[in-house]
Amino acid sequence: MLRLVVSRLASLAVTLVAVSLAIFLILEVLPGDPAAIMLGTAAREDTLAALRQELGLDQPAPVRYLAWIGGLLHGDLGQSITYKMPVSTLVAERMAVTLPLSLLAILISTALALPLGVAAAARRDRLVDRAVLVFSQLGVAVPNFWIGLLFILFFATRLGWFPAGGFPGWNAGIGPALQALLLPALALALPQAAVLTRVTRSATLEVIGADFVRTARAKGVDRGATLRRHVVPNALIPVTTILGLQLSFFFGGAILVENVFNLPGLGRLAYQALNQRDLVVIKDIVLIFSGLVIVINFLVDIGYAILDPRLRSRA
Repeated sequence: MLRLVVSRLASLAVTLVAVSLAIFLILEVLPGDPAAIMLGTAAREDTLAALRQELGLDQPAPVRYLAWIGGLLHGDLGQSITYKMPVSTLVAERMAVTLPLSLLAILISTALALPLGVAAAARRDRLVDRAVLVFSQLGVAVPNFWIGLLFILFFATRLGWFPAGGFPGWNAGIGPALQALLLPALALALPQAAVLTRVTRSATLEVIGADFVRTARAKGVDRGATLRRHVVPNALIPVTTILGLQLSFFFGGAILVENVFNLPGLGRLAYQALNQRDLVVIKDIVLIFSGLVIVINFLVDIGYAILDPRLRSRA
């Protein structure tokens, strides 16, 4: 197990370095003047020169890359050109919205998908199974931002049960904050819940047809106990892997959902920085999202090895 963790950590480090190099090359080294991109082509030459000096663009590319990585290791993400404040402060403020939103969406998706997938597999080709399949097909087909717009029209505009957008802040209380996050979390969760439901159903059906399940049934173990003791624990191994991979989709999908609901999260900050051509913020946020995906995949690998001893023996 220790050898597996060390190998995965080495792979994680190499991937992070490769991603940071790719981001740096795309935004700062490829043809084009980053200062002109941020200030526009109509900017005066002395203004462009001052910005190049402020951002260190007058230095060689290797020096700039090492300075950027060194700052990241010390928690210094640079200074935003648009907001005139440290990027680390911006990210911390916006993460207080994006992280709870993603965690709430994960909880909703898991709470919906696992019972529905197991129930559909246990009642294959019956009404419950067909209804679950319809739900999963609709969830996969409809994008999360469209679901968000429908939620705003029905639950916020027509019924008035939830706010149509915005975030009151955690200082306003947990109740108002969660109320503002519930519709976005549902819009973010439903498409992923549909995917996870299909995976859970397929994994459960595969385990139900296994020899050890038939043996348990032949020994007189009732159907409910067989599902609880033998089927569900074994079916959760591939489901856990897919759920871990979906975590990156929750963070990525937050970019669209936060803009639909006007939430001041990390995804909306990335969108605003892109519109305002704030390359300092864009570079850091892209690396943060990429790092989250890489770390999540690392944790999924370790979790899968813990659940499946065969993977440890191969390692």
